[in-house]
Amino acid sequence: MGRMESDCRIPMSCLRPRILALHALFWVLVSLRVFGAALLSEEKTTVARPVTTPCWQMEEFVVAVECSRCNTFQSKSWAACIQTGYLERINCTKSNKDEYKSCRSTLMEEHLFWKFEGATLGLTILFALIVVARQRSLDRLASEKVRRQIESI
Repeated sequence: MGRMESDCRIPMSCLRPRILALHALFWVLVSLRVFGAALLSEEKTTVARPVTTPCWQMEEFVVAVECSRCNTFQSKSWAACIQTGYLERINCTKSNKDEYKSCRSTLMEEHLFWKFEGATLGLTILFALIVVARQRSLDRLASEKVRRQIESI
């Protein structure tokens, strides 16, 4: 009778401290990326100002100047630029007020999309290499086991 084998689906090599540490590091980095982005997207105000609702939230508006990148002065001093780094000038139709509104640039969106695609491709290649290495390791173990069985006959 041969040695009893476990029904466990997780190979023992995956439970090594180094592998567990790499898994933990990966999920910590993913969590930091997600929660960091959420924290950075929140508007941070340091001075308490009376809150006035912008006219574009209350009424219809027309975009007077399309979405464009803020200059360095605007980035540091205008609240609309702090959120995304881009702003557009709008004209509220009812009150006829000109205001600035934060916006998301198509160029910025495209850049973020390609960063995501690159990261996805990189992870795909990494995990494909891991699968190939693991398969080779398992093949080596299986052929070693077969060799030992043949030698014992």
